Amino acid sequence: MAKQGYPVEEWIEEAAAGDLQQAMEAGERTAAELVRTYMARIAAYDKQGPALNAVLELNPDALAIAEALDRERRDQGSRGPLHGIPVLLKDNIDTADKMHTTAGSLALEGHYAASDAFLVKRLREAGAVILGKANMTEWANYMTQGMPGGYSSRGGQVLNAYGPKFGAGGSSTGSGVAVAANLCALAVGTETSGSILSPAASSSVVGIKPTLGLISRSGIVPLAHSQDTAGPLARTVADAALLLGAMAGTDPADPVTGASLGRVPADYRQFLDKNGLRGARIGIPRAVYHDKLGEEERRAFEVHIAALRLAGAAIVDPADIPSAKELASFHSSVFRYEFKADLNAYLSKLAPHLPVHSLRDVIVFNANHFEKTLKYGQTMLMRAEETSGTLAEAEYVQDRLKDLRLSRTEGIDAAMAAHRLDALLFPGTSGAAIAAKAGYPSVAVPGGYASDGRPLAVTFTGQAYSEPVLIRLAYAFEQLGPQRRKPMLF
Repeated sequence: MAKQGYPVEEWIEEAAAGDLQQAMEAGERTAAELVRTYMARIAAYDKQGPALNAVLELNPDALAIAEALDRERRDQGSRGPLHGIPVLLKDNIDTADKMHTTAGSLALEGHYAASDAFLVKRLREAGAVILGKANMTEWANYMTQGMPGGYSSRGGQVLNAYGPKFGAGGSSTGSGVAVAANLCALAVGTETSGSILSPAASSSVVGIKPTLGLISRSGIVPLAHSQDTAGPLARTVADAALLLGAMAGTDPADPVTGASLGRVPADYRQFLDKNGLRGARIGIPRAVYHDKLGEEERRAFEVHIAALRLAGAAIVDPADIPSAKELASFHSSVFRYEFKADLNAYLSKLAPHLPVHSLRDVIVFNANHFEKTLKYGQTMLMRAEETSGTLAEAEYVQDRLKDLRLSRTEGIDAAMAAHRLDALLFPGTSGAAIAAKAGYPSVAVPGGYASDGRPLAVTFTGQAYSEPVLIRLAYAFEQLGPQRRKPMLF
């Protein structure tokens, strides 16, 4: 599919970050060569051929940064396992460079952040090359109803690398597709409710939605502070663990990270254990979470459960979540209230020349440019604007407390305590919402393919700061198979 003039080197396909690092240490490859090769793949597959449309913007300084890091490696040695590794960022993450940060919106088309997001500072310090920005569902899929995952007015529609007939998830769609198609080594997404896990599952890659507070939210265009977090997308659990550790840390600008003090390991890769399922107690919540499964998903999930047992895990089946039915029928107002308050706080700090400094400004901008901005409308933006923006409404407070009660106390905590579990296992991403409301971590892992080639997945979920356990279990599951298959790119 590659156009003549854009040679696509296959050596980089499915290459793990550790392999790339080893090749650079051995002098067989350079960071500059990695950047050039990924750029060639982006030209061939993202902008031509299947035209995946996952990459919104390339960093004009990426090659120069890579060359400088190559010199640093020669003169001073490596900074560590991310030295020279190209990483894509979701377009709602601030970078103080020559790239925009727009959350997919044309209203922010001229926005250049004044400073790096905290996680970006961490990545740069670790030696990562910020390769570019990934396309996403506009405003993290809190713009309107009926808009497909991966669509933004600024970037258009992201396509699934396994075939355009499959959905690509949302809202970190570009990040997931770019990793799946080998357009980057690693990518960063953000999640409020399923926005890392969903694109990971849809693109047959690994996604980690960490505990709320493990990674700073400062410098990220918000949706709802009670559930927002960044997290890694990678082709392997080992790579996702590497990227997670590089981003985690306490940030004075984000109070929620204070709870993670002393709870962040130096390197999450120390928990990779191929025998990690042996003796683990894993619960299977059946009620609600299996209701919408197709027959192929059901069969695949049962095969996975059998494999876990053979690997030495104790399976508690069912291990139903007491609040599952009530939570499934509860329509929380939390996003509606927090979106206005959080977005106004972010937009109020933007440069004076920009056309938007509040949610109201965004709505007006869209209305004035409706031919380009309102293909699917902005119903959710307008409903959020109706709130006070003060978070003082009784409905908000009551719903927030109910979310916590149903997801934590009467939800995940209750199920895990009753059955003495190390983790819960869900088919696909069916448990994404309850973990997101609780602020608890989840790891999505490829789980084979349907007969038509559509990727399948499973998700391990645990309690706060149980990332070491979840990574151990996910890695051991990954070693069992079924192995991830690279997309044929149509």
